[in-house]
Amino acid sequence: MEDKRVTRTKKILKETLLHLLNDSLFEDISIKELCNRAGISRVTFYTHYNDKFDLIDDVFSDMQEQGEKIYRQLQAENNASLDPVTGYCNLLDCILTVYSENYDFFRHINPAENSYLSFSFYSRVLKAVESHTETVKESLLPKYSVRKITAFLCYGLCGFVAEGRTAKCSMETIRREAKEILRGILYSNVLTERP
Repeated sequence: MEDKRVTRTKKILKETLLHLLNDSLFEDISIKELCNRAGISRVTFYTHYNDKFDLIDDVFSDMQEQGEKIYRQLQAENNASLDPVTGYCNLLDCILTVYSENYDFFRHINPAENSYLSFSFYSRVLKAVESHTETVKESLLPKYSVRKITAFLCYGLCGFVAEGRTAKCSMETIRREAKEILRGILYSNVLTERP
């Protein structure tokens, strides 16, 4: 278990970084500026992180942990039989929940402005969906490689969510419509088939 002072210092650095993103692109934020704003010395920063990329990866790890907890809870609540399509919908739900609860951060995930943040986010989502696809491939036989199916689902649904936000749709509308699309694709046997 991490020392309370370490936890507090890391929390301050993460919050400061997220605050700085309101005014600056991630690539433009310096360690010096981050430490000055956080009231923490550079020595202290480097005691905990190698660089700002290490820090943002820790932010993503916190959100991933939050998502995994939500996913386990959803699976326990509504998928005791481990239906693979329901599992995908639960995974989508947990991603959208983390996204909406941390929207002040995720609104900065724009490939044109913050390419590293965008790449890191999509990489983690792809990895989570790929892992899920691997676990259900016995009950939903993939017609294509797991990686291709994962990429199709992730990029398509991420684009759908982004366009929904642009159109000022509520997260509940986006969630409902995205789950309809996901179920439709998975039940259509376009990407997978049941044994």
